[in-house]
Amino acid sequence: MIRALLLSFALIFAFAQSLAAESVVAGLSHDNIGITASFNGSEILIYGAVKRESPFPNEKPLHVIVTLEGPSETVKIRRKSREMGIWVNTDSVIVGAAPTYYSIATTGPIEEILDPTVDVRERIGIPLAVRAFSGPIEVSDARPFTQALLRIREGEGLYSLNEGGVHLVEQTLFRADFKLPSNLIEGDYKTRIFLLRDGQLVDRYQTAIYVRKVGLERWLYMLSQDYAALYGLLALALAVFAGWAAAAIFRLFRA
Repeated sequence: MIRALLLSFALIFAFAQSLAAESVVAGLSHDNIGITASFNGSEILIYGAVKRESPFPNEKPLHVIVTLEGPSETVKIRRKSREMGIWVNTDSVIVGAAPTYYSIATTGPIEEILDPTVDVRERIGIPLAVRAFSGPIEVSDARPFTQALLRIREGEGLYSLNEGGVHLVEQTLFRADFKLPSNLIEGDYKTRIFLLRDGQLVDRYQTAIYVRKVGLERWLYMLSQDYAALYGLLALALAVFAGWAAAAIFRLFRA
């Protein structure tokens, strides 16, 4: 009995050592993005390598999944119904936290390289990125609401899955390219890298990309947040001046 227990512990230790023998070392092409008035998107290169304590084992091949996730927000999803010939909002569901941006790149079909239990635990897949509902759910089935949210954001290019988007060379070097849209939300973008073998997690790595408004856009944003009354007065004064200038130019051309 004791020998069996010792053998079990030895096997568990050896398995843990084999998992720890492979780890992710990664970097970013840049970890800061500045949003200006002329900002029309950005490209991020995420690259890295598999660090090994021993030569590459003759086992099943490794796979890599890279995710890039924007700040989360509360989203209210409404369903329109035709009532007495008029389209009106009827039922609604509030999602507690939905990423403003979420993109996945993989070395292969995600259903083949990722075990469902790992997917649920790490919340990798796009449907799992949308967090729990907020408040009581007053509809019998909330799935159509979340499916509509995913469909809308996929259509806007904010949610995407690029199977085969990670290039893995000699089971060691990898890279993934992400094209960020122009309608980015300011905040911290979480980058996660998952190293997998036979669907199971071998190692994971996490870092962040910081997206901030810069220049005049940053000053106006901070003014609107910290001094809302002054910002409103400046906006009103600018609108009055613009109206007066347009009228003066019109009168000049008529003369």
